[in-house]
Amino acid sequence: MLSYSKAEFELRSDAIVDQIVQGSIFIHPTDTIYGIGCDATSTEAVHKLREIKSRYTRPFSIMVPDKTWIRQNCEVNDQVIEWIKKLPGPYTLILKLKNKDAIAPEVNNGLDTIGIRLTDHWIQKGVELLGRPVVTTSANRVGNDFMTSIENLDPEIKSKTDFIIYEGEKLGRPSTIVDLTKDPEDIQKR
Repeated sequence: MLSYSKAEFELRSDAIVDQIVQGSIFIHPTDTIYGIGCDATSTEAVHKLREIKSRYTRPFSIMVPDKTWIRQNCEVNDQVIEWIKKLPGPYTLILKLKNKDAIAPEVNNGLDTIGIRLTDHWIQKGVELLGRPVVTTSANRVGNDFMTSIENLDPEIKSKTDFIIYEGEKLGRPSTIVDLTKDPEDIQKR
């Protein structure tokens, strides 16, 4: 598996983006923990990621290129606008997806909602450069601990991943999930 540092990623970002477009599965840092992802518009890549994680039914979240992508592809009301103002940050916003063609159907398994991340991390520049959403989910198999360093990366995941963008140990926790598909008084943070 290829490994890129932040500096190498910045030097080779065009080539790395091409790898993602071609269907690569990769591990990446975020503002919280390490994620594993792929091009969220590629049915084949998303299917491969589901196999790697042994996660067949639960929807995946996505990192989006920018706030404009959210406004163009998700239902936005005053409450959503207030949360969008808090981005980038350590949140996954659950929103209603109005443009079903914006992602491969396998990302959310036919649901009308999607988890949106806009990270407060330099990796976000890569998503912006790609110009399309990237699946982001914790770099672990279902039921196992999430990855915080290369030392605790599941060997099976490592063997099935095309590359990793690595920046050392992450001391964060998974993002806070905020479900904005409910009435304001029913909003749940988990």
